[in-house]
Amino acid sequence: MRWTDPREAARAAYERHLSGLEFLRAMQAGEIPPPPVGVLLGFELESAEEGRVVFGIQPAEHHYNPNGVMHGGVAAALLDTVTGCAVISMLPRGVSCATLELKVNYIRSLTAGSPRLSCIGTVLHLGRRSAVAEGRLELPGGKLAAHATSTLMIFPPEELHTGHR
Repeated sequence: MRWTDPREAARAAYERHLSGLEFLRAMQAGEIPPPPVGVLLGFELESAEEGRVVFGIQPAEHHYNPNGVMHGGVAAALLDTVTGCAVISMLPRGVSCATLELKVNYIRSLTAGSPRLSCIGTVLHLGRRSAVAEGRLELPGGKLAAHATSTLMIFPPEELHTGHR
């Protein structure tokens, strides 16, 4: 499995003067490479609009825990991704965010026999220094498999590039 250094994607977004939404859409179009964790776990960005993103995943055996079902950490990673990307979609150029807290509720077990899942991230609140978002991991037809809420810290450009967080 191959991936690109994520710092190159961030640098490209900054040099191209991309907002968060433009960055996500460039990633979806293949102009900017996805992050390694998404490649490794099979996350696919399906859509991005302001305040809302959708990722897809096909559960597979390489996602299994010792009990023979998709590991909760895979679902949590995907929910963390969609909540963070939903917030990113509303941020201006040079501003970023990081997860402070992620609360996940698991509703049902998933296996390689499960259909392709959609994971929807939506911003509930965007402030100057923090944001709150929710994520829904759904089976076709909107049947809920897992749900999460996330609190994220917003980093202005001067904090990102000076290393003082």
